[in-house]
Amino acid sequence: MHGPAMITLTIISFLLTLVLILWRPKGLNEAVPATIGAVMVILSGSVTFSDLAKIGETVSGAAITIMATIVMAIVLESFGFFVWAAEGLAAKTKGSGIRLFWYVNLLCFLMTLFFNNDGSILITTPILLILLQNLGLKNREKIPYLLSGALIATASSAPIGVSNVVNLIALKIVDMDLYKHTEMMFIPSFLGLLLFVLIIFACVYKEIPRKIPTSSLGYWNPNLDPRLHPLKKPSFSPVRIKNRSRFMLYILLFVFCVRISLFVASYLGVPVSLVAVIGSAILLGWRWVYLKISPLDMLKKTPWHILIFVFGMYVIIYGLHNIGLTHWLVQLFQPIVSGNLLNASLMMGGLVSLLSVLFNNHPALMVGTLTLTNMDLNPLTLKIAYLANVIGSDIGSLLIPIGTLASLMWLHILRQNNVKIAWKDYMRVTIIAVPPTVVFTLIILYYWVSWLF
Repeated sequence: MHGPAMITLTIISFLLTLVLILWRPKGLNEAVPATIGAVMVILSGSVTFSDLAKIGETVSGAAITIMATIVMAIVLESFGFFVWAAEGLAAKTKGSGIRLFWYVNLLCFLMTLFFNNDGSILITTPILLILLQNLGLKNREKIPYLLSGALIATASSAPIGVSNVVNLIALKIVDMDLYKHTEMMFIPSFLGLLLFVLIIFACVYKEIPRKIPTSSLGYWNPNLDPRLHPLKKPSFSPVRIKNRSRFMLYILLFVFCVRISLFVASYLGVPVSLVAVIGSAILLGWRWVYLKISPLDMLKKTPWHILIFVFGMYVIIYGLHNIGLTHWLVQLFQPIVSGNLLNASLMMGGLVSLLSVLFNNHPALMVGTLTLTNMDLNPLTLKIAYLANVIGSDIGSLLIPIGTLASLMWLHILRQNNVKIAWKDYMRVTIIAVPPTVVFTLIILYYWVSWLF
């Protein structure tokens, strides 16, 4: 297949895949449309078998790293770590709904920082649903906590590349290590997150209950509502862990060490995926010895479909790249981006934000990154433009609730548990919070990188 027919089929494949991912008829797993779209693109001829080998090399390390991180999250859930964390934070609120707001967002920020944005949504949303139900809050009173938690959990993947699979893939494409990414990105994106949560707080302040009942903040009951539990049925008995708080702190210290080791490995040139797998294996062994739970349960609990989804989406985007999409974007943006670092930051961050809103952030960041690699930019401009892409993908995409895969999963979990958040409730906050946060973060990125170099 050649010429117009190849271009038409590739574009149709892309649009069909997006529609099915956003629509998700009958709870369709996102890996299914990604696979169908990838097969159609391959049949069109816009992606060759040699391209597939290159794609596999690009996405494999990132996908393995994220899967290892998710395995760690599932293991920690077996220990009751996340329930313990939420229980402790809730107890510290001392009956204040305002304090609860800040602790909820702290929890979501840390879960993304220690694991990844998708895992954070899957972990924190069910826990928050149980917590808020335990407190007896009305649906309208739950929205400030659920909405802010989801927004912060997703946006918190910007500071470090290892918190988002698509960030890791983009890192591979522009040949930047995790250490350099964090050095250039952590301060700007952290300051952006502070502004983001302050604006969100101002938007939902009137809806936050001033007083919440403290009688429900005692010992956590995992059987309160099994439908809301991340793994449906708790795989542990809380009474089996003696000195619970001390044990959880040991686990937290171990996870922190593994997280730090990823950056050390990146700096030394050691494959990050290898370190992540070793860390997960040690934690699995720890659980096996302590709770007598075989690692074989990971075969069923690990969301392997993420590997298929990531590979399929990248095949589709590579097809768009091969039929000329990135060439057109290069011609349009190269004169502006190559002018100076501030232009590079604002223009590429704005472009990927717009593409994320239109097409979801996974394909948007991939398109933006492939475009950058064909602009023949100097190394510093390439790096700041890439980091601007990440800001657009991780924060700018939050303008509408279908801009990220994480927010789609969040909406799905809420629907399953009969908690309704309308688009108007969502966008009433994001239309005010997202644009100034993106622009502020992109400008801070420019000044921070200029100061560093």
